[in-house]
Amino acid sequence: MAEKTEKAGKTAKTVKKEVKENKESKENAELRKTVDDLNSKLAKEHEDYLRLMAEFETFRRRSAEERLALVNSASADTIKGLLPVLDDCERAMELLAKSSDEAAKEGTALIYNKLMEYLKTRGLEVIDAKGAKFDVDFHEAVTQFPAPTPEQKGTVIDVVQTGYTLGGKVLRYAKVVVGA
Repeated sequence: MAEKTEKAGKTAKTVKKEVKENKESKENAELRKTVDDLNSKLAKEHEDYLRLMAEFETFRRRSAEERLALVNSASADTIKGLLPVLDDCERAMELLAKSSDEAAKEGTALIYNKLMEYLKTRGLEVIDAKGAKFDVDFHEAVTQFPAPTPEQKGTVIDVVQTGYTLGGKVLRYAKVVVGA
């Protein structure tokens, strides 16, 4: 009988041990599940954070580009407003070339050169048209004139109004006479 009691005691101990292990196993499973849930939430939050940072970088870059475009647009408008002044200086220099007033010639040339140098530092470039092949991307044909030689057919014979580019973009097309 003592042997049965001893066996029953071992069995009870074994059952208690199994129950305890089973309980620990369930707790471990719950803890693992909680850890897995927290890891997945952390991964989702990290992904959301990375996405938000990427969107912010895109926003910052786009804002900088828009500011630059606004500044360039404002400078283009300002320079465009100064083009008639350049035209007037060119006309004045042409008229003064026939004059004997050297002071007026030098003064007008000085003003024109200073203004032109300043505008060149801002990216303004003259479209060289006379003698070039007619190009609709840079020239606007005002009229056609019979070409004196066959080589001048389709080329710019005369420039009526000077054209300009600003930063590689046409600010004003050159108005030209084309040989036909």
